[in-house]
Amino acid sequence: MADTLTITDNRTGKTYEIPVENDTIRAMDLRQIKVQESDFGLMTYDPGYTNTASCKSRITFIDGDEGILEYRGYPIEQLAEQSSFSEVAYLLVHGELPTREQMETWEASIRMHTVVHENIKRQMEEFRYDAHPMGMMISTIAALSTFYPDAKQVDCQQNRMLQITRLIAKVPTLAAFCYRHSQGHPYNYPDNQLGYTENFLSMLFKMNDNPYPLLPAFVQALDVLFILHADHEQNCSASVMRAIGSSDADPYSALAGAAAALYGPLHGGANEAVLKMLNEIGNVSNVPKFIERCKAGEVRLMGFGHRVYKSYDPRAKIIKRTADAVFEVTGRNPLLDIALELERIALEDEYFVKRRLYPNVDFYSGLIYQAMGLPVTMFPVLFAIPRAVGWLAQWNELVEDKEQRIQRPRQIYLGHGRRDFVPTSARP
Repeated sequence: MADTLTITDNRTGKTYEIPVENDTIRAMDLRQIKVQESDFGLMTYDPGYTNTASCKSRITFIDGDEGILEYRGYPIEQLAEQSSFSEVAYLLVHGELPTREQMETWEASIRMHTVVHENIKRQMEEFRYDAHPMGMMISTIAALSTFYPDAKQVDCQQNRMLQITRLIAKVPTLAAFCYRHSQGHPYNYPDNQLGYTENFLSMLFKMNDNPYPLLPAFVQALDVLFILHADHEQNCSASVMRAIGSSDADPYSALAGAAAALYGPLHGGANEAVLKMLNEIGNVSNVPKFIERCKAGEVRLMGFGHRVYKSYDPRAKIIKRTADAVFEVTGRNPLLDIALELERIALEDEYFVKRRLYPNVDFYSGLIYQAMGLPVTMFPVLFAIPRAVGWLAQWNELVEDKEQRIQRPRQIYLGHGRRDFVPTSARP
């Protein structure tokens, strides 16, 4: 038979025909493979889900070997150059690029929901003065679920779209409040005369009643960074969003969990680690010595390599060009010269080429955020704003997928067999 996999179990000599669909087999088809009829059946063991597909998706396509990233079929390079983040958000959520009328309606609906309840603002004011912005962000997103009990009606498509719109609109407001809190400044309310990224920059930096002078290079850079970070297939935080959503939890609770996953230094904190590395190197002249220490296993080369990409991360190329535009306005960051020299050596050195270690999206993004005057504690928050769109698109797709069930991975139990309880008085 064509699209099947023939498996012979050498323990029993039995042969099984397993259907193959989209280059995958269903894990449940392995359960028929047993030594004894009473056996549970064969399972797969895949720590970190490195080769396990948990869903079928139409949102994001990645070819790590070829360095390809596409949203709904559109190359990331075209979207970053020709589109806007608001338009990309519509594309990810709805599946198609909007007509002019749809785009106007979409942007108007976002502007309608940018303001948060005053109780939320007061709650945020109760955090310690030095609270980490991402910790504040996670907690406050979760708290939003108490303001919108209708969000629990996850089976209603119209209701889901309302919650998606609310979250996309409110996340930048919450992020700006987190930043202002960390700076000890009063919170700025949204200005709905401005676009999505312009509004966010204004809420971040506006002082008193004076309008914030929006620099086109900053607006463009932030918009591009938001586009590049909007979705990345079944990464750690997207998987968490789907896992929580599989229990029919409301999207605010699920998104708070996804943001918590992003908070981890192995996920959303990588660009902070890059800046720390560049500062430790200190000078371009120290780069060769640092490279040798990397080869010796003494230190890690941060911002290079990726779990998926085994060639140059397509997002890194775009961010590198974006950084140049920002530095034309702010002046050249000395750390950029160190970064460029690191990249030059790593792309030529056989040690790194052999291991297919290329710059990833985190290598230059931190330099841009720093140039814009944002502290490293805000980096995961800045990541969470655009990624919220991807999380919500993934959540909406999960809810509509009739094959999905509440997630519950299996385990391989290696603990004690059955044993009898011994009272305290009888224990040695």
